[in-house]
Amino acid sequence: MSKSIKEFSLHYDSINESNTFSSGDIVEGRVVLEVTKEIKVDSFFVKLTGDAHVSWTEGSGDDEKTYSDHERYFKLKQYFIQESSKKGESEKNTTLVDGETLNLSRPWKSTSSTHTELNFVLRNDGTSDHLLQPQSATQDKKMKLFGSGKMSMNVTAEKTGYMQGETIRVFVDIDNSSSRDVKLKYSLKQQQTFIAGKSTNRAYKDIVKETRDRIPSGEKSKFIVDMTLPHDLNVTFENCRILKVQYELKVYLDVSFASDPEVKFPVVILPAEQQCPPWQGPPGGFQPYPPPQPNLVPYPGELPPPPAGLYPNLYDPTVLPYPGDAAGVYPNPNPHAIQPGFQPAPSAPVYDPNQTTKESSTNMPY
Repeated sequence: MSKSIKEFSLHYDSINESNTFSSGDIVEGRVVLEVTKEIKVDSFFVKLTGDAHVSWTEGSGDDEKTYSDHERYFKLKQYFIQESSKKGESEKNTTLVDGETLNLSRPWKSTSSTHTELNFVLRNDGTSDHLLQPQSATQDKKMKLFGSGKMSMNVTAEKTGYMQGETIRVFVDIDNSSSRDVKLKYSLKQQQTFIAGKSTNRAYKDIVKETRDRIPSGEKSKFIVDMTLPHDLNVTFENCRILKVQYELKVYLDVSFASDPEVKFPVVILPAEQQCPPWQGPPGGFQPYPPPQPNLVPYPGELPPPPAGLYPNLYDPTVLPYPGDAAGVYPNPNPHAIQPGFQPAPSAPVYDPNQTTKESSTNMPY
């Protein structure tokens, strides 16, 4: 950096505790430029870019080969000073980016720049209903060699999407009707996938891997498995062409000298701020349409009373709610629903042309 530039820095404002940004967020910040003397500037701008890059090497010596790929999502510039213009803004307000670079171009001088990175996470827009629903599967195995009988395992996970730091709860029901003892095992594995052209490289990491109690031959057992996720666990990343981060939950029975029956579920890890509660299913007594409810409106004290003789005066506070003869004409369908300061809307009597007097039907819906 030139000796005439005392400070040249770029700062952005955090919008949450984890210091992350998602698509659609606004990035705001400040540019600080302090000089020790007057300088001439050709251009002064902030550049915002979103990029993905992968690179790995296979083989060694003469057989060593490097694979790489790059994908740019966007590149934006905001000028403070451009060519002949010497006026600019000191604040920036723009859409989400993955990295910010500040450049100061001076005539006959090397370009000065500073750089900062933003932590990007995918946004859960609430439309992924499958993240809320439970996952369930059953696996059966019939013993052929080194044993007889069969075993079955039913596995249910509360949901598919979990936050960083949340606990994954799994219910396991085992029926070991075989002649062999088995052990319950489970794991949560992370898979990272890197793609460069037609070449693919995958890396695996066990986040959780544990063994539970032995299930003896001829016994049935039920287990509740809890796996607490690390708070700094990488979130699921699936919508990039060259880079993916995915998770798989596996529950299986360890059977010696035989293939292990197993159940696998995909797991989606969300940022800590994007809570994904367990799916509760339809509530008890679910109805497509709610039952009729009394129409409660604020008491319109400023309105004039209704015409006398048409129906009882429901605006008179001395006769409410439903006192005297009015209670037989307008029965209270829900005496506990009336709240202080609210009164039911009036209803006109039912007119019957075959009757000579005005009557109200006692079965009239309110």
